[in-house]
Amino acid sequence: MLQLKNVSRHFGGLKVLQDVSFAVPSGGIFGLIGPNGAGKTTVINLVTGLLPPTSGDIHFQGRSVVGRAPHEITHGGIARTFQNIRVFKEMSLLENVVVGMHGLLKYGTGGLLFASRGFRAEERRARDRARELLSWMKLDHRADEIADNLSYGDQRKLELARALATEPKLLLLDEPVAGMNPAEKTELMREIQNIQGRGYTIFMIEHDMRFVMGLCEQIAVLNFGRIIAQGGPEQIRNDPQVIEAYLGRDDEEVPA
Repeated sequence: MLQLKNVSRHFGGLKVLQDVSFAVPSGGIFGLIGPNGAGKTTVINLVTGLLPPTSGDIHFQGRSVVGRAPHEITHGGIARTFQNIRVFKEMSLLENVVVGMHGLLKYGTGGLLFASRGFRAEERRARDRARELLSWMKLDHRADEIADNLSYGDQRKLELARALATEPKLLLLDEPVAGMNPAEKTELMREIQNIQGRGYTIFMIEHDMRFVMGLCEQIAVLNFGRIIAQGGPEQIRNDPQVIEAYLGRDDEEVPA
């Protein structure tokens, strides 16, 4: 579904990414891991159009997204969450999710100004879909509460529901369990698996190795801006370069 082909990104003389190539298969959960500063978030920023690559190409469903604006990429079927939670804390959960549907609602300025029948129908449809997405995250019973009342973990789930509101084919998760406690991580792992089961493709970057190894079917490892390994969890867990670069040296215990 997503393919990076020899992608590099330089900031002046700083080479953040160098000839990065990997493919995210349709319908799977793909993980990109690596130490701090390896360039993982830069990869997501390139895929979503926030940054252009210095060289190389990025294909989504067989077509290049290089040069396309972020909103065009979103409308094309790619959604993302962020490392730092970005919810509208003074809005209700329902309103937060409906905001994600803004580009999909089918009414003109006239319909908005005069509250036409078409406008009202679209609003009902959006709210019904928002409640459905909140139910996926087990938050529908709190739909009318303001987002600021939610725990940290539930705000993460709300952000996921809002990303799904754009009707993506590919969901990008930037460190989805950062700051979560173990119980919240376990719950979110189940929710992500449920999202995949509904037909979505997921590409995530994450530091929590137990989370990545327990969830991702394929993993690529980024170190100093280069891909040093790719494969399934067992292959990555036992790769000598990965052990030294990310998990520790050979004589240290590798997380299960």
